[in-house]
Amino acid sequence: MDAVRVALLREVLAGTEWLSATRRFGAVLRGSVVSHGGGLLLVGTAEYEPWHLAAHLVDEAAWSGTPELAPTLVRHHARPCDPAHLAVGLGRIEAARRGETLLVASPEGDAALLERVSDARRSGLTVLSLGPGEGELTALSHETLTVPDGSELDLDTVQHLVSAAAGENGRSVRTRRGLRARLSRLAESLTAPPPPPW
Repeated sequence: MDAVRVALLREVLAGTEWLSATRRFGAVLRGSVVSHGGGLLLVGTAEYEPWHLAAHLVDEAAWSGTPELAPTLVRHHARPCDPAHLAVGLGRIEAARRGETLLVASPEGDAALLERVSDARRSGLTVLSLGPGEGELTALSHETLTVPDGSELDLDTVQHLVSAAAGENGRSVRTRRGLRARLSRLAESLTAPPPPPW
């Protein structure tokens, strides 16, 4: 989903709780990573890796000029032979330090992951979660955006709204001029020379 589609989705959702909830959660995410200078870890479950959210947060980090939003995707089945940005395993959560933020995006609980999240919280990490909003993950999280089964929006759609909200740079409402500016930055990034290979 590109910036234009997200803007259209926001127009459709205007006046609903979803728009204010995703903006609030996005602001909490941005505030957490910016105030601590970065260190955003993103993890899902063994069956659900939020790589799509990771890609959108990287884009938002570039478009908004907020590099702290670019996450490290933590994977359950990372292998040393994977590209560097896909080779970060669960040990990274154990190595995390005070001031870092852990964002858990999960449609369901995962007992092994919950144990790591609990340990990470005790070591000083800020824990944020996107998911069903029930069980131990919610209790471990400093902030949760609940996406219950059967709601009008699914977890993937909510992730688009959250990543866009996180990139808003403190503006509570994106204006049409702001959308144009964002699209202009997108066009510039698309026409810029490619980054050096990893």
